[in-house]
Amino acid sequence: MTNRTHTTDHDPDRLRAIVQEHYGAVAAGGTGCCTGGSCGDGALTLQDAARRLGYDEADIASLPTNAQLSLGCGNPLVLASLKPGQTVLDLGSGAGFDALLAAARVGPTGKVIGVDMTPAMVERASSAAAGRAEVEFRLGRLEELPVDDDSVDVIISNCVVNLSPEKERVFAEAFRVLRPGGRLAIADPVKIRPLEGTRWEGAQHMAACISGAMTVAEYQDRLHQAGFTDVKVAVEDGSAAHISDWDPGTGVEKYLRSAYVEARKPTALA
Repeated sequence: MTNRTHTTDHDPDRLRAIVQEHYGAVAAGGTGCCTGGSCGDGALTLQDAARRLGYDEADIASLPTNAQLSLGCGNPLVLASLKPGQTVLDLGSGAGFDALLAAARVGPTGKVIGVDMTPAMVERASSAAAGRAEVEFRLGRLEELPVDDDSVDVIISNCVVNLSPEKERVFAEAFRVLRPGGRLAIADPVKIRPLEGTRWEGAQHMAACISGAMTVAEYQDRLHQAGFTDVKVAVEDGSAAHISDWDPGTGVEKYLRSAYVEARKPTALA
Protein backbone atom coordinates (compact mmCIF):
# COMPACT_ATOMS: atom_id res chain seq x y z
CA MET A 1 0.00 0.00 0.00
CA THR A 2 1.33 3.42 -0.98
CA ASN A 3 1.38 6.02 1.77
CA ARG A 4 0.53 9.34 0.13
CA THR A 5 0.09 12.70 1.80
CA HIS A 6 -2.20 14.98 -0.11
CA THR A 7 -4.11 18.20 0.41
CA THR A 8 -7.85 18.23 -0.14
CA ASP A 9 -10.37 20.97 -0.79
CA HIS A 10 -11.17 20.80 2.94
CA ASP A 11 -7.63 21.60 4.14
CA PRO A 12 -7.93 24.98 5.95
CA ASP A 13 -4.32 25.96 5.28
CA ARG A 14 -4.64 25.32 1.55
CA LEU A 15 -7.88 27.26 1.35
CA ARG A 16 -6.38 30.20 3.25
CA ALA A 17 -3.38 30.17 0.91
CA ILE A 18 -5.68 30.36 -2.12
CA VAL A 19 -7.56 33.31 -0.65
CA GLN A 20 -4.40 35.08 0.48
CA GLU A 21 -2.76 34.74 -2.93
CA HIS A 22 -5.85 36.08 -4.67
CA TYR A 23 -6.24 39.11 -2.42
CA GLY A 24 -2.55 39.87 -2.57
CA ALA A 25 -3.11 40.29 -6.31
CA VAL A 26 -6.23 42.38 -5.63
CA ALA A 27 -4.15 44.73 -3.46
CA ALA A 28 -1.90 45.24 -6.47
CA GLY A 29 -4.85 46.21 -8.65
CA GLY A 30 -6.90 43.09 -9.28
CA THR A 31 -10.62 42.45 -8.81
CA GLY A 32 -12.10 41.11 -5.57
CA CYS A 33 -15.09 38.76 -5.63
CA CYS A 34 -14.85 37.31 -9.09
CA THR A 35 -13.35 34.29 -10.79
CA GLY A 36 -10.00 34.51 -12.49
CA GLY A 37 -10.26 35.28 -16.17
CA SER A 38 -13.97 36.03 -16.17
CA CYS A 39 -14.37 39.24 -14.24
CA GLY A 40 -16.17 41.29 -16.84
CA ASP A 41 -14.85 44.22 -18.84
CA GLY A 42 -14.46 46.70 -16.00
CA ALA A 43 -17.40 48.82 -17.20
CA LEU A 44 -18.93 49.02 -13.72
CA THR A 45 -17.42 52.07 -12.02
CA LEU A 46 -16.86 52.39 -8.30
CA GLN A 47 -19.66 54.95 -8.18
CA ASP A 48 -22.02 52.55 -9.96
CA ALA A 49 -21.17 49.81 -7.49
CA ALA A 50 -21.57 52.25 -4.59
CA ARG A 51 -25.09 53.11 -5.68
CA ARG A 52 -25.93 49.44 -6.17
CA LEU A 53 -24.81 48.55 -2.64
CA GLY A 54 -26.28 51.56 -0.89
CA TYR A 55 -23.15 53.63 -0.24
CA ASP A 56 -23.23 57.42 -0.32
CA GLU A 57 -21.15 58.69 -3.22
CA ALA A 58 -19.97 61.62 -1.10
CA ASP A 59 -18.53 59.10 1.38
CA ILE A 60 -16.72 57.33 -1.45
CA ALA A 61 -15.26 60.58 -2.71
CA SER A 62 -14.00 61.41 0.79
CA LEU A 63 -11.71 58.37 0.89
CA PRO A 64 -8.08 58.30 -0.24
CA THR A 65 -7.68 56.74 -3.67
CA ASN A 66 -5.76 53.74 -2.36
CA ALA A 67 -8.70 52.82 -0.07
CA GLN A 68 -11.21 52.86 -2.91
CA LEU A 69 -11.06 49.16 -3.67
CA SER A 70 -13.58 46.30 -3.69
CA LEU A 71 -16.96 47.23 -2.23
CA GLY A 72 -17.83 43.65 -1.28
CA CYS A 73 -21.45 42.48 -1.43
CA GLY A 74 -23.27 45.00 0.74
CA ASN A 75 -22.90 47.95 3.08
CA PRO A 76 -22.48 46.75 6.69
CA LEU A 77 -22.44 50.34 7.93
CA VAL A 78 -26.18 50.48 7.23
CA LEU A 79 -26.64 47.84 9.94
CA ALA A 80 -23.97 49.07 12.32
CA SER A 81 -25.62 52.39 13.36
CA LEU A 82 -22.27 53.58 14.68
CA LYS A 83 -22.01 56.29 17.31
CA PRO A 84 -19.19 58.65 18.32
CA GLY A 85 -16.77 57.09 20.78
CA GLN A 86 -17.43 53.45 19.89
CA THR A 87 -14.74 50.86 19.18
CA VAL A 88 -15.29 49.06 15.88
CA LEU A 89 -13.59 45.98 14.47
CA ASP A 90 -13.60 45.31 10.72
CA LEU A 91 -13.08 41.62 9.92
CA GLY A 92 -11.15 41.29 6.67
CA SER A 93 -10.61 45.03 6.29
CA GLY A 94 -8.86 44.86 2.91
CA ALA A 95 -7.73 48.27 1.64
CA GLY A 96 -9.57 50.00 4.47
CA PHE A 97 -12.73 51.05 2.63
CA ASP A 98 -15.33 50.30 5.33
CA ALA A 99 -12.94 50.90 8.23
CA LEU A 100 -12.24 54.46 7.14
CA LEU A 101 -15.93 55.17 6.62
CA ALA A 102 -16.55 53.75 10.10
CA ALA A 103 -13.84 56.02 11.53
CA ALA A 104 -15.69 59.06 10.23
CA ARG A 105 -18.74 57.92 12.18
CA VAL A 106 -17.10 57.10 15.53
CA GLY A 107 -14.95 60.23 15.37
CA PRO A 108 -11.71 61.08 17.18
CA THR A 109 -13.00 59.71 20.50
CA GLY A 110 -13.68 56.33 18.90
CA LYS A 111 -11.43 53.60 17.55
CA VAL A 112 -11.52 51.42 14.44
CA ILE A 113 -9.36 48.29 14.13
CA GLY A 114 -9.08 46.51 10.81
CA VAL A 115 -7.76 42.94 10.70
CA ASP A 116 -6.67 41.26 7.47
CA MET A 117 -4.44 38.24 6.78
CA THR A 118 -2.94 39.63 3.56
CA PRO A 119 0.19 41.75 4.22
CA ALA A 120 -0.24 43.79 1.03
CA MET A 121 -3.77 44.75 2.08
CA VAL A 122 -2.67 45.79 5.57
CA GLU A 123 0.10 47.89 4.04
CA ARG A 124 -2.28 49.53 1.59
CA ALA A 125 -4.90 50.26 4.24
CA SER A 126 -2.31 51.62 6.68
CA SER A 127 -1.06 53.97 3.98
CA ALA A 128 -4.61 55.17 3.32
CA ALA A 129 -5.10 55.83 7.06
CA ALA A 130 -1.81 57.68 7.55
CA GLY A 131 -2.15 60.44 10.14
CA ARG A 132 -5.45 59.17 11.55
CA ALA A 133 -4.84 57.99 15.12
CA GLU A 134 -8.37 56.56 15.46
CA VAL A 135 -7.76 53.90 12.76
CA GLU A 136 -5.36 50.97 13.03
CA PHE A 137 -4.80 47.99 10.74
CA ARG A 138 -3.39 44.71 12.08
CA LEU A 139 -2.14 41.62 10.30
CA GLY A 140 -3.95 38.52 11.50
CA ARG A 141 -6.41 35.74 10.83
CA LEU A 142 -10.10 36.01 11.63
CA GLU A 143 -9.78 32.67 13.41
CA GLU A 144 -7.11 34.11 15.75
CA LEU A 145 -7.90 37.79 16.13
CA PRO A 146 -5.10 40.02 17.49
CA VAL A 147 -7.68 41.84 19.62
CA ASP A 148 -8.28 41.86 23.39
CA ASP A 149 -11.23 40.15 25.06
CA ASP A 150 -14.39 42.25 25.62
CA SER A 151 -12.89 45.30 23.90
CA VAL A 152 -15.13 45.98 20.87
CA ASP A 153 -18.60 47.55 20.63
CA VAL A 154 -19.45 46.66 17.03
CA ILE A 155 -17.98 44.20 14.52
CA ILE A 156 -18.46 44.87 10.83
CA SER A 157 -17.42 42.75 7.86
CA ASN A 158 -18.07 42.88 4.13
CA CYS A 159 -18.08 39.70 2.05
CA VAL A 160 -15.25 38.11 4.05
CA VAL A 161 -16.61 35.54 6.52
CA ASN A 162 -17.42 33.26 3.58
CA LEU A 163 -13.70 33.18 2.75
CA SER A 164 -12.77 31.49 6.01
CA PRO A 165 -12.46 27.68 5.98
CA GLU A 166 -13.12 27.63 9.76
CA LYS A 167 -16.19 29.76 10.29
CA GLU A 168 -16.95 28.34 13.74
CA ARG A 169 -13.62 29.76 14.93
CA VAL A 170 -14.38 33.14 13.32
CA PHE A 171 -17.66 33.43 15.23
CA ALA A 172 -16.06 32.21 18.45
CA GLU A 173 -13.39 34.89 18.14
CA ALA A 174 -15.97 37.55 17.30
CA PHE A 175 -17.88 36.60 20.43
CA ARG A 176 -14.70 36.73 22.52
CA VAL A 177 -13.65 40.25 21.51
CA LEU A 178 -17.11 41.84 21.72
CA ARG A 179 -18.12 43.53 24.93
CA PRO A 180 -21.30 42.21 26.56
CA GLY A 181 -24.14 43.73 24.57
CA GLY A 182 -21.85 44.25 21.58
CA ARG A 183 -23.18 43.71 18.08
CA LEU A 184 -22.23 41.97 14.85
CA ALA A 185 -23.18 43.67 11.54
CA ILE A 186 -22.09 41.70 8.47
CA ALA A 187 -22.70 41.67 4.74
CA ASP A 188 -21.92 38.25 3.24
CA PRO A 189 -23.15 35.97 0.43
CA VAL A 190 -25.41 33.02 1.25
CA LYS A 191 -26.32 29.97 -0.78
CA ILE A 192 -29.92 29.75 -1.94
CA ARG A 193 -29.32 26.53 -3.93
CA PRO A 194 -26.74 23.75 -3.42
CA LEU A 195 -23.43 24.16 -5.28
CA GLU A 196 -22.75 20.42 -5.46
CA GLY A 197 -22.23 19.36 -9.05
CA THR A 198 -21.71 22.91 -10.32
CA ARG A 199 -18.58 24.67 -11.58
CA TRP A 200 -18.31 26.56 -8.27
CA GLU A 201 -18.06 23.80 -5.67
CA GLY A 202 -14.25 23.46 -5.77
CA ALA A 203 -11.55 25.27 -3.83
CA GLN A 204 -10.60 27.37 -6.85
CA HIS A 205 -13.79 29.39 -6.32
CA MET A 206 -13.20 29.99 -2.61
CA ALA A 207 -11.53 33.36 -3.23
CA ALA A 208 -14.36 34.36 -5.57
CA CYS A 209 -16.77 34.52 -2.58
CA ILE A 210 -18.74 31.59 -4.00
CA SER A 211 -17.78 28.12 -2.80
CA GLY A 212 -17.36 29.16 0.84
CA ALA A 213 -20.84 30.64 1.22
CA MET A 214 -23.19 29.18 3.85
CA THR A 215 -26.94 28.76 3.73
CA VAL A 216 -29.13 30.98 5.91
CA ALA A 217 -29.75 28.07 8.28
CA GLU A 218 -26.01 27.36 8.58
CA TYR A 219 -25.31 31.01 9.35
CA GLN A 220 -27.97 31.08 12.04
CA ASP A 221 -26.88 27.80 13.60
CA ARG A 222 -23.20 28.71 13.79
CA LEU A 223 -23.89 32.10 15.33
CA HIS A 224 -26.17 30.54 17.94
CA GLN A 225 -23.57 27.89 18.67
CA ALA A 226 -20.99 30.62 19.28
CA GLY A 227 -23.31 32.14 21.92
CA PHE A 228 -24.92 34.98 19.95
CA THR A 229 -28.55 36.01 20.40
CA ASP A 230 -30.95 38.16 18.35
CA VAL A 231 -29.60 36.53 15.20
CA LYS A 232 -31.05 37.80 11.94
CA VAL A 233 -30.05 36.85 8.39
CA ALA A 234 -31.88 38.95 5.78
CA VAL A 235 -31.44 37.83 2.17
CA GLU A 236 -31.27 40.64 -0.36
CA ASP A 237 -33.21 39.41 -3.39
CA GLY A 238 -32.19 42.51 -5.34
CA SER A 239 -28.51 41.50 -5.16
CA ALA A 240 -28.68 39.11 -8.14
CA ALA A 241 -27.25 41.66 -10.58
CA HIS A 242 -24.27 42.27 -8.34
CA ILE A 243 -23.64 38.56 -7.78
CA SER A 244 -23.79 37.89 -11.52
CA ASP A 245 -20.70 40.09 -12.01
CA TRP A 246 -18.63 37.62 -10.00
CA ASP A 247 -18.75 35.09 -12.85
CA PRO A 248 -20.56 36.77 -15.76
CA GLY A 249 -22.79 34.73 -18.03
CA THR A 250 -22.68 31.57 -15.92
CA GLY A 251 -25.87 31.93 -13.85
CA VAL A 252 -24.06 32.12 -10.50
CA GLU A 253 -26.77 34.51 -9.32
CA LYS A 254 -29.20 31.57 -9.31
CA TYR A 255 -27.22 30.03 -6.46
CA LEU A 256 -26.16 32.98 -4.28
CA ARG A 257 -27.54 36.18 -2.81
CA SER A 258 -26.08 38.86 -0.61
CA ALA A 259 -27.38 38.86 2.95
CA TYR A 260 -27.25 41.18 5.92
CA VAL A 261 -26.40 39.40 9.17
CA GLU A 262 -27.00 40.79 12.65
CA ALA A 263 -26.35 39.26 16.05
CA ARG A 264 -25.67 40.34 19.63
CA LYS A 265 -23.48 39.15 22.49
CA PRO A 266 -25.70 38.85 25.58
CA THR A 267 -25.18 41.47 28.27
CA ALA A 268 -25.11 38.74 30.92
CA LEU A 269 -23.61 35.35 30.14
CA ALA A 270 -25.06 32.21 31.68
